[in-house]
Amino acid sequence: MEQIISTEYADVMQKSYVDYAMSVITARALPDVRDGLKPVQRRVLYAMHELGLNYDKPHRKSARIVGDTMGKYHPHGDSSIYEALVVMEQDFKKGMALVDGHGNFGSIEGDGAAAMRYTEARLKKFTQEVYLKDLDKDIIPYISNFDETEKEPEVLPVRVPNLLINGADGIAVGMATSIPPHNLGEVIEAMEAYLYHPEITVEELMEYVKGPDFPTGGMVINKKDLLQIYETGVGKIKVRGKVEIERGKKKTDKDRIIITEIPYTLIGSNLSKFLSDVANLVETRKTTDIVDISNESSKDGLRIVIELKKNADAEKLVNLLYKKTKLEDTFGVNMLAIANGKPERLSLKDIIRYHIDFQMELTARKYRYLLEKELEKKEVREGLIRAYDILDFIIEMIRGSKSIKEVKKCLMTGDTTGIHFKTKHAEQEAQKLDFTEKQASAILELRLQKLVGLEIDALQKEYAQILKNIHTYQDILENYSSMIKVIKKDLEAIKKEFSLERKTVIEDGEEAVYEEEMPKEQEVVFVMDRFGYAKTVDTSIYERNKETIEAENKYVFRCMNTEKICIFTDTGLLHQVKVFDIPNGKLRDKGQPIDNMGNYSSNGERIVCITSSEKIKEKKLLFVTEKGMVKFVDGGEFEVSRRTVAATKLLDEDKVAFISVIEKDMEQIVLQTKENIFLRFYLEEIPEKKKTAVGVRGIQLKERDFIIEVYLMEVEQKEIFVKEKAVLIDRIKLTQKDTKGMRLRI
Repeated sequence: MEQIISTEYADVMQKSYVDYAMSVITARALPDVRDGLKPVQRRVLYAMHELGLNYDKPHRKSARIVGDTMGKYHPHGDSSIYEALVVMEQDFKKGMALVDGHGNFGSIEGDGAAAMRYTEARLKKFTQEVYLKDLDKDIIPYISNFDETEKEPEVLPVRVPNLLINGADGIAVGMATSIPPHNLGEVIEAMEAYLYHPEITVEELMEYVKGPDFPTGGMVINKKDLLQIYETGVGKIKVRGKVEIERGKKKTDKDRIIITEIPYTLIGSNLSKFLSDVANLVETRKTTDIVDISNESSKDGLRIVIELKKNADAEKLVNLLYKKTKLEDTFGVNMLAIANGKPERLSLKDIIRYHIDFQMELTARKYRYLLEKELEKKEVREGLIRAYDILDFIIEMIRGSKSIKEVKKCLMTGDTTGIHFKTKHAEQEAQKLDFTEKQASAILELRLQKLVGLEIDALQKEYAQILKNIHTYQDILENYSSMIKVIKKDLEAIKKEFSLERKTVIEDGEEAVYEEEMPKEQEVVFVMDRFGYAKTVDTSIYERNKETIEAENKYVFRCMNTEKICIFTDTGLLHQVKVFDIPNGKLRDKGQPIDNMGNYSSNGERIVCITSSEKIKEKKLLFVTEKGMVKFVDGGEFEVSRRTVAATKLLDEDKVAFISVIEKDMEQIVLQTKENIFLRFYLEEIPEKKKTAVGVRGIQLKERDFIIEVYLMEVEQKEIFVKEKAVLIDRIKLTQKDTKGMRLRI
């Protein structure tokens, strides 16, 4: 019978969302503190291990690896699995790459990898020796896969803190992790220090782990902040690229700035953005000392060349690059990982402590497994040695039996039923036998060639070695000092074979200082066409082509190059752009889109008025909205340093329809609505308000009608132009504000 359970919708949503969030956090986005891997990375490496893709075997198509991973362990999209495989191959992203790729796996400049059907991969030797070793010794727990047809490791037996070595990044629900990569040798030294002194502090650990070691090199310049970052697990690391100044051999030769290492944050598409940012410094006239920029990077390494003008100040230009581009950037640290099944923000010591505990567990499980195997061997060898002493008797018993089952039963229990012995004494001796099942099986499986005299000596030596191994393994399992010696020995071997020199320099760098030179003050003409492309032109060009410029452009006015351009939009915002930031061009130069120069977005805002900051000083601005609200605002209220501010307050669903600077000879105003209702009154009736005020009602509008045009009339003006037609002012009755107006047929 169907049963309907009534419940609160909010409760269901809350529970479902929390379940989803925890699934993303623990099973997708955040790495496990023990092996430092996300589930997809762990599954890819395990699938490669199961496929036998060892470092000394041929590469296999990436598509096969992705297929096995998706079909057996990771029921998600193939693109996300392949992306994880690609990232583990990229040595410019990982401190220690885990996959050996063959083919196009992308580049530091942001080029994507080739399709998985073209590329091939196999495990690195480092991965095999450090991440996947001893999987056959039952050292890790296994869990069922998504459809319970396969078993997969809950965690890989990684012998170094991968969370530190390769770092991590991931965005979960409501939280994210961002851990920089570190130097393998330094981390191993810190682990050894913790092994012998668990009470060690983070500050003492940092004598070994100096700081991040990015695969791209570069410099960390806030060394003084690192202690707090590693103690709290959160903070900001300032990184710089490595810059060399290549001087010209002769006085007439040009100097060049060579960038050989970049901040870790620049890898990928950000590198091309950096190149465009440098070019933009020239376009916006932040500097005139750069002649050319070229990317000469190759397989041998990164090399970006910036060619300078003769006698350019190279040191000053380097500081400009640090200040105005991402050549100096910030890496946000948030050392978040899954510990004991839940997300936890970790310090440097926490990560090492969790990993050492994990190593202790792995080592204990490994040597318990080995001890069990040695005890089994001991049992069998003891039986064989004992059997050699009564070998003739055993052969007699075998020859007098009818089946192996009878012999085995006699060896284990002394039951002689069904076995024919030559003498009564032999039968009595047989009844005293008490071999174990394993010993009995080993005796019956013994080959004749093993009966030669020298074999017993070899057996006794092997037995002695087994006893020695048992003693060693028991000592490791029972004594902490013996266990840490084993762990240290493994770590030393890893360090000796795989550690690399540090690439990133750690220092307290000086703040990059760059003082912008004030431009030489001069008058220019601001020009913007109807498509929003803006530029400035010299006054001499304007005077020679005045008619053409004014005919082809929507906004044209004179201003000083030290001023700001004020852009008022229908949403009631004011955006300011420095005139100096607007490209100066020739008559036929297109210019740049105005919305690329400031915070103004052409998608959601319409420009109502553009003027200069000096033009509105000590003057009043008239604001008229579509709903007929009017007011004056003192221009001094818009003298602000912020690039974007609110220019006026608006009613709900209202927009600014008109803004204009009021000149002294302006006397009257005419408001025109969509329904061709006109209202004429004196400007002096409009009150002055603050920019934060809404204003007062200028006209009484019918429902769905709104202001579409505003006309300002000078003293003794006789007509206005409506839709390019001249309309005599006398046709519009002069009345007062906040009245209904009159309809005209135009």
